Amino acid sequence: MPFHPAFMGEANEAIPVYMLTQAQWGAGPDLPPALYAQARASQFRGAAGQCVWTARPNGEMEAVLFGIGQAEDRLVVAMLAAKLPPGDYQIVCHDGLSVEDCAVGWSDGAYRFRTYLAETEDPPRLVIGTNAAAAEMDRQAVAIDRLRDMVNTPAEDMGPVQIQAVISELAERYGASVDCTIADALLETNYPMIHAVGRAGAQAPRFIELSSGDPAHPELALVGKGVAFDTGGLNIKTGSYMRLMKKDMGGAAHAIALAELVMSAQLPVYLKLYVPAVENAISGQAFRPGDILSSRKGLNVEIDNTDAEGRLILADALSRACESDPDLVIDFATLTGAARIALGPDLAPFYTDDEALARAMRQASSETGDPAWQMPLWQPYKDMLKSPIADLVNSAASGFAGSITAAIFLKQFVNTERWMHLDVWAWREAKYGRPAGGAACGLRAVWSLLKKRYG
Repeated sequence: MPFHPAFMGEANEAIPVYMLTQAQWGAGPDLPPALYAQARASQFRGAAGQCVWTARPNGEMEAVLFGIGQAEDRLVVAMLAAKLPPGDYQIVCHDGLSVEDCAVGWSDGAYRFRTYLAETEDPPRLVIGTNAAAAEMDRQAVAIDRLRDMVNTPAEDMGPVQIQAVISELAERYGASVDCTIADALLETNYPMIHAVGRAGAQAPRFIELSSGDPAHPELALVGKGVAFDTGGLNIKTGSYMRLMKKDMGGAAHAIALAELVMSAQLPVYLKLYVPAVENAISGQAFRPGDILSSRKGLNVEIDNTDAEGRLILADALSRACESDPDLVIDFATLTGAARIALGPDLAPFYTDDEALARAMRQASSETGDPAWQMPLWQPYKDMLKSPIADLVNSAASGFAGSITAAIFLKQFVNTERWMHLDVWAWREAKYGRPAGGAACGLRAVWSLLKKRYG
């Protein structure tokens, strides 16, 4: 402890880092004279991302000054970690941000996706101590890195088989059990929509179920959409829309990362993780527009669009998750482009009819600085999902309220009000000095919520 590559417990010598808001800089901060002089010469004003440092006569870095603006962006420290060379650093002044904010931002900016790089360098390391708070910061960084690695990995190396392998490795590490239902066994065990969506893929579709903890504890069900690659099926996506579809298993990556947090922290819950893992591919076996699929719940679904496949596999998974009447059901899915149109790249929309749960999520989002926004499960929009020949269609004919109608579709397969759905992007445009890539969206807010609910 710690074992994240961007952290260390203690250091004999670490470069001091001073962080100031614009207001603190304007008030005349108490800084080492050489650092203050360098900042004035560089026209430092404390704006978010501004960075200056001083060096010793031998050229080694001596001290760092970093601006955090109004301290509104809780990941702003990522810009610093992305800029600094390898070395050991210790934050000695961080008014405006919590220690946890600093650590989360630091690990975010220091992240490198190394798998396919011939040459890499070690990230800068932040001294975080060795107490329980440090262990929690380290735990979050490790889980988020796993999420980002999974999303960044191409589908060739992160298909349904590899998603299962990640879950199995975590189960072995934390003493959990895993059950996996594969290919035609999905039909025998009543997961017909998971089978239909994934049957055209080169890797067989599967439903992965992890169990961990004491069954006497409250049951927590986590569900993640695991579409390893989404061509759109026979309603094929155009090239630009298909380019990032390796990330369509981002919901599964979020659920897996959250399960890792629960198990590593030994949260007193009976954890159930459900991941339907498929590839929405094109072949003679692909499901078609106009097909009617049966579901685990017994509802029949007319297929309007094969590119609305994530909600189909989630429907079977959510039905399974609700069968044991869990205390709480949370699902993550890269479900709709409409969510990005509504809220942009940063805000993660969440849906729930449980007002106490919604209130707890809003509070957790505010406290962690992990942005999430409640969206309405507006029941009149259920009419958009009517089918003349089946119980419902999988996709509304209109493009209006696409994220809402997708959430309402999922709700038809949920038998509890203690349910929250997050329609996440699992991606981030180039930001904080790092290239575009996989990102955690709403994960830290949900983790904070769970710690308060069960901790």
